[in-house]
Amino acid sequence: MRDLDKKILTRTAMQAERARLRAAGKTLAFTNGCFDILHPGHIDYLAFARRQGDALIVGLNSDDSVRRFKGPDRPIVNEHDRARVISALEAVDYVVIFDEDEPVALITAILPDVLIKGADWAHYVAGREVVERSGGKVVLAPLVPGRSTTNIIATIAQRTTNTPPKTDKMP
Repeated sequence: MRDLDKKILTRTAMQAERARLRAAGKTLAFTNGCFDILHPGHIDYLAFARRQGDALIVGLNSDDSVRRFKGPDRPIVNEHDRARVISALEAVDYVVIFDEDEPVALITAILPDVLIKGADWAHYVAGREVVERSGGKVVLAPLVPGRSTTNIIATIAQRTTNTPPKTDKMP
């Protein structure tokens, strides 16, 4: 097993690691997402999330979960490869793939001290109640304007077909 793969844990293994971190008095931060085509917005976001605790867990949407959320043409990169890429980042301590539409069950199992989401999700943060009820907090991360996987895919499509790009609308 490669060192990077050691950061990719099952939910059960992450629960055991969480218990070890809690016993050591460590603050655990958690965020989640698809992280389909990694870009600078992801890097800044994950670095911000990591600064919120002593260790960072990234809940990664499974391929099926991404398809249900983003549509049948996504993800571009499969879950195993996305997990390996995310685990290679210095800011990320652990990656756990989840298959549900939202990470509430994973958050409930792990009970992070800090839950981080992008500011574009201020209207709804899945797992907020679970984290706050257990004494944790929710932190909204600033966005990098114009950086999104959808925009990258649209640019590629436009350049290869000369059609106008369909991009994300940024708040």
